[in-house]
Amino acid sequence: MKFPNLGSKWRQAPSAEELEEIDDLHEAAVLAELTTDGHNESIEQAQAHIFVRLARMTLGFIVLAIGIVAIPLPGPGWLIVAGGLAILAKDVAWADRALRYVRAKVPGVPEDGRIPPSTIVVGLALAAAGVGLSLWLL
Repeated sequence: MKFPNLGSKWRQAPSAEELEEIDDLHEAAVLAELTTDGHNESIEQAQAHIFVRLARMTLGFIVLAIGIVAIPLPGPGWLIVAGGLAILAKDVAWADRALRYVRAKVPGVPEDGRIPPSTIVVGLALAAAGVGLSLWLL
């Protein structure tokens, strides 16, 4: 049996060894989800969470890459890097360690990284006021 690939090229069907390897990898991923995350109570939930984790990690790497590119540019490059690390820290140990290092270097951020709700509200209010003023002056 042959499967169509992109374009007009054809690819051979996976061999029995390749299918067995895929099954082993899938089984290992599901087992890892069941043992590392206490929220997965069934195999179906663990399988669904694999895709959630992959999507979160992909988003984290994209945000991290954008932040690294934005560091030499005017704007919040380091803040974007911290955001990417925060997304990745849930799944990747080195990102958690790097995030702790970045938090220690940024003045005014507590050790645990939690920002008080009042600070968030004031920041959002100031941002909204700035955007409103900019639109009004146009």
